[in-house]
Amino acid sequence: MSSKKLKAKTKTRLSLWTLWKQRYLLAMSIPFVIWLIIFKYIPLWGWTMAFQNVKPSTFNKPIFQREFVGFDNFVKAFKDRLFTQTMINTLGVSIIGIAIGTLSAIVFAVMLNEMKFRRFKKVTQTISYLPHFVSWVIIASIAKNVFNDGGVIDTLFKTNFHLMSTNSILIWFVIVFIDIWKEVGWNAIIYLSAMAGIDPGLYEAAEIDGANRLQRIWHITLPGIRPTIIVLLIMSIGGALNVGMERQMLLSNPLVEQHTMVLSWFSYKRGIGNSDYGLGTAIGVFQSAVGITLLLIANKIAGLFGEDRLI
Repeated sequence: MSSKKLKAKTKTRLSLWTLWKQRYLLAMSIPFVIWLIIFKYIPLWGWTMAFQNVKPSTFNKPIFQREFVGFDNFVKAFKDRLFTQTMINTLGVSIIGIAIGTLSAIVFAVMLNEMKFRRFKKVTQTISYLPHFVSWVIIASIAKNVFNDGGVIDTLFKTNFHLMSTNSILIWFVIVFIDIWKEVGWNAIIYLSAMAGIDPGLYEAAEIDGANRLQRIWHITLPGIRPTIIVLLIMSIGGALNVGMERQMLLSNPLVEQHTMVLSWFSYKRGIGNSDYGLGTAIGVFQSAVGITLLLIANKIAGLFGEDRLI
């Protein structure tokens, strides 16, 4: 037997032995794989509606008997008078959210990591991620009572600066900061987990060498969590167009809707609102295609700079 065949046979045996040793872990993953197939992959069959004329009257027809319209739904979406502004809003809110949201989560995680009083640290962390579990309906109600005309800010500071009623891109920052307040504690958890994996000996050695706290953070903590930052940033860029419709709708009003409508809301309004399900599906397919493209581009750029890649 040649050496190549012997190596291949040995490698196969090692792989089978590894699978056998991890058989319990593989068995535990089976329900998740089944869930993934049922709820994530099988529904992709619905993408066929993006290339068909789908109305409520055609629901009783088999998929292949519906009128095939090619890319007409995509053209119709791109030519819509709201599409350009909606695309700008989506990208604007996403870019601001990714930049400020990532930075705030990292800073907050570093601050928690540097706390010496363990009990105070735990209490602060618990309080910070509790808003993550609060419905956007409640969060939006609180935000409007604070920022709207006659709200808390108006009452306390006697000001006419109504952030929730400004018909400009300033509303993007208002929405992003409300979202950060809600999610920063939750987003910081994974960074804290990454910091927990850094060797404490590095901090001790740096302290002996005379490094102060800021220098230890800059030269040990941040480089130690850089792979985590890169992976999460790549994932965030991939989901840049998937801005939640619920948040935008609840924090919006007729005065600012021009600057708050995003693609998911546009898809709902034109698809379900006008009973044009083919058009709504086409917008969703466009979001997914652009998201995958952005993900691959960000992953490739990270690889070119020698950083850890997601794929």
